[in-house]
Amino acid sequence: MLKLSCRLLRTSPCRLPRPSLTPIWQSRRCLAVVAAGPLTASQAQGDHALRNLFDSPSFWRDFRLSRHSTVTSADGLFCNRYLTHPEGFIDFSNATVEKCQRLVTTINEASTTEERCLLPQLFDRLSDYLCRVMDLADFVRSTHPDDMWRQFSAQAYAILFEYMNVLNTTPHLKNHLESALGDPTVETRWNEEQKMVAQILLKEFSNSAIDLPVDKRQAFVDLSNRIRQLGVRFIEDMRPETSTASFHNRQLKDVDPLVLQHASQRHLRGISIPTVGPVAITALRSMRDEAARRDLYIAGRIVPEGQLQTLRDFLQTRAKLANLSGYPSYADLRLSDNLAKTPIAVKSFLSALSADNESLIQQEMEEMLHMKKDNTGEADDPVQIEAWDRDYYRARQADRQRSTSRRPDFMSAYFSLGTVMQGLSRLFYQLYGVRFVPAPTSPAEVWDPDVRRLDVTDETEDRIAVLYCDLFARPGKSPNPAHFTLRCSRRIDTSEIEEASSLHPNLDPMQVINDGMAISHNRSTKTTYQLPTLALICDFQAPADPHGSSSSVEPTLLSFRDVQTLFHEMGHAIHSILGRTACQVVSGTRCAIDFAELPSVLMEHFAADPHVLKLFARHWQTDVPLPYEMVAERLAIDRKGQGVETEYQILLAMLDQAYHSDLPLTMPGGFDSTKVLQDVWDRHGSVREPRETSAQGFFGHLVEYGGTYYSYLFDRAIAGKVWQEVFRGGKDGGAVSREGGQRFRHEVLEWGGSRDGWRCLAGLLKDERLKEGGPEAMVEVGKWGVKD
Repeated sequence: MLKLSCRLLRTSPCRLPRPSLTPIWQSRRCLAVVAAGPLTASQAQGDHALRNLFDSPSFWRDFRLSRHSTVTSADGLFCNRYLTHPEGFIDFSNATVEKCQRLVTTINEASTTEERCLLPQLFDRLSDYLCRVMDLADFVRSTHPDDMWRQFSAQAYAILFEYMNVLNTTPHLKNHLESALGDPTVETRWNEEQKMVAQILLKEFSNSAIDLPVDKRQAFVDLSNRIRQLGVRFIEDMRPETSTASFHNRQLKDVDPLVLQHASQRHLRGISIPTVGPVAITALRSMRDEAARRDLYIAGRIVPEGQLQTLRDFLQTRAKLANLSGYPSYADLRLSDNLAKTPIAVKSFLSALSADNESLIQQEMEEMLHMKKDNTGEADDPVQIEAWDRDYYRARQADRQRSTSRRPDFMSAYFSLGTVMQGLSRLFYQLYGVRFVPAPTSPAEVWDPDVRRLDVTDETEDRIAVLYCDLFARPGKSPNPAHFTLRCSRRIDTSEIEEASSLHPNLDPMQVINDGMAISHNRSTKTTYQLPTLALICDFQAPADPHGSSSSVEPTLLSFRDVQTLFHEMGHAIHSILGRTACQVVSGTRCAIDFAELPSVLMEHFAADPHVLKLFARHWQTDVPLPYEMVAERLAIDRKGQGVETEYQILLAMLDQAYHSDLPLTMPGGFDSTKVLQDVWDRHGSVREPRETSAQGFFGHLVEYGGTYYSYLFDRAIAGKVWQEVFRGGKDGGAVSREGGQRFRHEVLEWGGSRDGWRCLAGLLKDERLKEGGPEAMVEVGKWGVKD
């Protein structure tokens, strides 16, 4: 899951989780192409330490104790000089508002051509100051185990949110930037990145209704607040009308008893099980009795009428907001900043993707139909696949694939957490010349004692990023994996250093400028950057014995799915690390929503490549390399039903587009979200949705990804093409090729969001047809299909 930072005017954090078939109702330079050379002795020592940092409790304990006394950084959370105690968030917020006020005065007083040429950087600094607090506060309020830290971080977020809204509704700020962008004597002196920053911020000023009359501007604010309230209510009220369903014992005889043991209630007539959640999912995949599957499927997809009313109000309010802003629909408003640009282009992509998937879905449906006929013994009678059959027969297809394999799945023994982290570091060194180095922390720097810090260094041993790894489970911690950007990359100009020295003559200006957090200075280029500071969150089980040795304690062992997830999240991280732009508004993952998942989805291809796995996948006890046949067998199982999964995601993306069209305000007879869902499934699906259900009441992704749910499918299609064209589908060592890595780095990663994504793709794939984007380019991507 990607957690993007705020921008000056973008107040909703953007997350883009990986959809699955579980219910929804869940100045640039081209680096020379060289081969990666062998590690030096010190690098090899760091490589070995990286594995032990996560696999050996005794090594980790000694590392922490021996290094605490050597840490000289500011003794605050993330080394932030304000965050030595929870109340420091308030001091941080107040100091930030003061800095912003001085900067706003500088912007307002800019009058000469030279001063106006600096406006993109000044606005970017203003955005950075706000995001420095809001990004950290957002992370702490959702992750920190201490109530006081969560409380004060939430207060800090509220202070800056309110101040940001003041800036959002300050017309002369927008007018200054708009005037400069329209002045050839100024605009022609901006580089591509500065122009992009100006255009992005102007667009976001407009999206906050700053151009509307005062009365309509207030209406915009009221609608925005209403949308936020309804969205929270919709998420909080996602529950089925009936929480449990009862079945006879014989109907559940095929379900794993261990699954039922702690989540079911036995009574005289049988067993009651939850209608949603892991038990229900397992039951739908296991129950041979079709009537029982049908009852459970339907019961888990009916929501109370109040939830449907909330959804109706939510979608209608969004539509009104879009109309007030001059857009025909909310999808039009939301898509204007993305590669797709328009709902028509999204529909073109989805139609092309659906056509590419048609033959595969037909093949899979025929196979499931034959299985159902065999299962029912009604080979000659009319039988069809129903919605409640899908998960059951997909599971049977996977069982058949497993039955052809004579080896049990012991893959996790080859994937200790430390070896996987070591493998990621080695892969990034092969591709991009960067690697992970264990770094000491002070006790106050991290929010939990099990958090590890890795510094990211390049081939000159310069530090280019900081990555905090919070990878082990603890009570109250979210189980969802995520990548957070705590601070973005940004170039620090000489004028800022001089200003800090003047205002605080007794302090180190760098400590003042970056609040004590990580920076780097290149003496040859005389440039200083604040370093991207990131957090990676997972929920793996820690080794059992905290006092054991690496040889006697079993390390955290990952499933292959866990490995894929870790590679996925590291794809976001490497984008943040290498997307080192001068302006933070466009650094790293701050790009179009429908382009942000490309690096992470692409990394999933690397996770299954034999040359990549050779870098690290070895048995934690015997050090024997992983037999790739085990991976190939697992991939064959996972690919069973890929057509069904792709169709399901296409349907959800189509539903998202329908809900954010003009239908909420124009549908004859009044807006009926259930009828819209049924129409989408009837027209485009291979299986009809039962008339009784109202599963849209669980479609929580509508709240944060309204109008953009297609993005993951879009980036999956692009990633498959990039994997084949740039990394040769892994053939002949293409997955560990510096040539391919540098090509992807130069054409995509280094740009962050400072270059249009279509231009990045055109350069990467050497296809000029893609350069200008548009519906034709969207159709072309759809034709590539989803090739996992």
